Amino acid sequence: MFSLERMLKVWAKYQAFYVDGLTKTLTFSLIAVLLGIILGLVLASGRMLRRDPRDNIVAAVVKAVIRFVCTAYVEVFRATPMIVQVFIVYYGPGMLVKIGDTATNRMLWGVIAVGLNSAAYLSEVIRSGIGAVPGGQMEAARCVGMSHWKAMRFVILPQAVRNILPALCNEFVTIIKETSILGMVGISELMFRSQSIATQSYIFLEPYIIAACLYFIVVFPLSKIISAVERRLSKSVTR
Repeated sequence: MFSLERMLKVWAKYQAFYVDGLTKTLTFSLIAVLLGIILGLVLASGRMLRRDPRDNIVAAVVKAVIRFVCTAYVEVFRATPMIVQVFIVYYGPGMLVKIGDTATNRMLWGVIAVGLNSAAYLSEVIRSGIGAVPGGQMEAARCVGMSHWKAMRFVILPQAVRNILPALCNEFVTIIKETSILGMVGISELMFRSQSIATQSYIFLEPYIIAACLYFIVVFPLSKIISAVERRLSKSVTR
């Protein structure tokens, strides 16, 4: 049975643990999204490769292979649960390649697993943002002698940023909630801290309610800010 008095006592006693868990959750989320953006950009670029009439056979084959690999990556990571991916990464390469002490190694590979998952979704966001840029922009850049990569970097991506910025922020909000999965492999984020507190105090409802409140306090304002920015960007495009 829920008790407000008991919840306040838990918060007063374990406040530092909750703050530490929330700080790590936000840090892990930010690192994972940054990793997802970098890898997602590579995946989106690879999936958008098309054969150019000027390409020889080798170049055409290389582009086809890159496109296939990037597409396969996105489809596999989008079609499987994140928790399965975390376990595979953590108990696979995470057990083979040790970096630092046990806690550091666990956190590093957990964040990498979340970042790899985020990359699959962000690649689609980036690809749709790039696709919203008029095709004539790429053709004009190629006509003045730019390579595909230079045209993407200096012409297409700067125009696509405005299209994809709200979705990138939404992904950050999503990852904040999904990092709770990392507690399954012993990574000390907010959910793991809540489980530890529940085990230590033998109180199994209030610690999780406190965790839910902390997630809400962080996620709800961020969601509202992102919605406001998205509406403002839409108005600027309309004007």
